[in-house]
Amino acid sequence: MAPSLRIGVVAPGTRIDPALAERVKAFATDSFLDHAPEIIFHPQCFESAGHFAGDDGARAGALIEFANDPSFNAIWFARGGYGACRIAEAALSQLNGASRLKTYLGYSDNGAILGGLYARGYENVAHGPIPVDMTRAGGEGAVKRALNWLIDRAPESVELGVMFDAKCAAFNLTVFQSILGTSLEPDLSGHVLMLEDVGEYLYRLDRALFQITASANVRSVKGIKLGRISEVPENDKPFGATAEEMTRYWCAKAGIAYLGRCDIGHDIENKVVPFGSPKR
Repeated sequence: MAPSLRIGVVAPGTRIDPALAERVKAFATDSFLDHAPEIIFHPQCFESAGHFAGDDGARAGALIEFANDPSFNAIWFARGGYGACRIAEAALSQLNGASRLKTYLGYSDNGAILGGLYARGYENVAHGPIPVDMTRAGGEGAVKRALNWLIDRAPESVELGVMFDAKCAAFNLTVFQSILGTSLEPDLSGHVLMLEDVGEYLYRLDRALFQITASANVRSVKGIKLGRISEVPENDKPFGATAEEMTRYWCAKAGIAYLGRCDIGHDIENKVVPFGSPKR
């Protein structure tokens, strides 16, 4: 039986181990049996050039090749790790019509590319789990959640609030700050903006929230929801406010509605957030 879906995997930031790729493919086959997707990892995923999974040209080339290939139904980003912003604008400028028919799924630093796709009118862009999540304890559940959504648009994979909000978008907070004012920043008017982060000092998050909530684009959102802020390093003295208190503070100063918490983060509970209006 032919596979129900053909998924291309690329690594815009840092590399993954080939053993992980084999593990993800075997898991998909065992989990979905007669409708298991065909998952193709681009060889670039396993390259190494300093910090990155290959140099900028290799990483951009892999994304362009797979996105422009009409035989793929979806592009799944292998992992986060810094590097996506270095190739995003160049790669997106070389995508063709076939690239617009695909679904794109990822999170963390991949938000630079997801934001740029959404800004260019791509209709099937989503924040959600990625293959590297398999390396976390219990990560099989996150990977299965992603595959369920890619294959069947399973509603149980989706962040609950998406079902009730007209339009949504989700980003890593620091990555979103970095694309403000660039061609990768989408129009978010009327959207619920969901933000999460990992491994950042609270004072850095506070600074980022100042810039984010000062943006005219962000001030046009329906409101902001806060995901999980995890693995926060210890400051030399207590900052004096939690991540949620900071978010409430900056939203109030900017006149943006703070809409509470959302179920996204750098962890195995991370849910899928399709950009734009829910497609049922």
